Amino acid sequence: MMGGYVEGIIAILCINLIFAYGIYLTAASGQLNLGGAGFQAIGAYVAGVCSNYFELPIVFSVLGGILGAGLIGFLISFPVLRTRGVYMVLATFAFALVISGIILNSEFLGGATGMVVPAYAPVEVLIFSTFIIILIVFWLMASRVGLAMRAVHDDDVVSEIMGVNVKGIQVFAFTLGGALAGLSGALYAHHYSFIEAQYFNAVLSIFVLLYVLIGGTQTAWGPLFGASFFTLVPEILRLGDTEWRYVIFGILIVLMMIFRPQGVVTRTFVHRASKIFYRTAER
Repeated sequence: MMGGYVEGIIAILCINLIFAYGIYLTAASGQLNLGGAGFQAIGAYVAGVCSNYFELPIVFSVLGGILGAGLIGFLISFPVLRTRGVYMVLATFAFALVISGIILNSEFLGGATGMVVPAYAPVEVLIFSTFIIILIVFWLMASRVGLAMRAVHDDDVVSEIMGVNVKGIQVFAFTLGGALAGLSGALYAHHYSFIEAQYFNAVLSIFVLLYVLIGGTQTAWGPLFGASFFTLVPEILRLGDTEWRYVIFGILIVLMMIFRPQGVVTRTFVHRASKIFYRTAER
C-alpha cells in the first residue's frame, strides 16, 4: 500500500507524463503548441459531462475526453498550421484562452465554481494508462510515421521535396497530441473528482511546453525526463531548505537551458548511453 503523499506524487507524475507526450508529438513535427491547457480542459470536461449527466462508466467517459480533444485538435489544426513560429504559439495560446472563457461562462459546465466528477479512477489506472501511452509513443517514433515527423521537424521543405506529406503529418501530430492531452485531462478529472477552469490556465500550458523543450524534442525520452524533472525535483528539494527550493529549482532550469539548449536528452545522448549500456551488459 502506498502512502497518501507518495500516491499523490505518482498520480500527478502520470498525468504530467501523458500531457507532456501530447505536446511532444506536435513539437516533434516542428510545431510549438502553447494551447495544451485548452486540450486538457476539453478532455476533463467532456469526461465530467459523460460521467455527471450521462452516468457513463469511466472507460467510456475517458474515451469521450480523448475523442473530444482529438476532434477539436483536428479541426483547429488546419487554421493553426497556416501560421508559423511565434504566430503559431500565439494562435494556440489564444485557443486555450477561448476554451477557458467558454467554460467560465457556461452554467452547464459549472462556470467558475467547477464541476464534481462522481466516478473515481484510482492511481493504478493512471499508472497503467501512462505505461501504455509511453509504449505507444516510443513505438510510433520508431516507425515510418515517426521518421517522417522527425524529418518534417528538421526541414519541412526538404521533406516535401522527398515526398513526405508534410501537411498530413502535421495534422496527424496535432490531432494525436490533442487526444493525449485530452486523456490526461480525463484522468485528472476522474482521479481528483473535481475540475475547475482556473486550473487549466496559461501557466499550465507554459509548464508543459517547458517539460518538452527542456527534456528535448529529438527523442521520446525527452518528455519522460522533462515531466519527471519538473514533477519530482521540487518535491525532493522540499526535503531540504524549503525557503530556497524554488530558487534552486529555477537555477537548475536556467543552467540546463544554457548548457543544453537543444534539450537534455538528444539523439546523440541516447546513442552514447546505449553504447555504454551494451558494453556494460556484455561484461
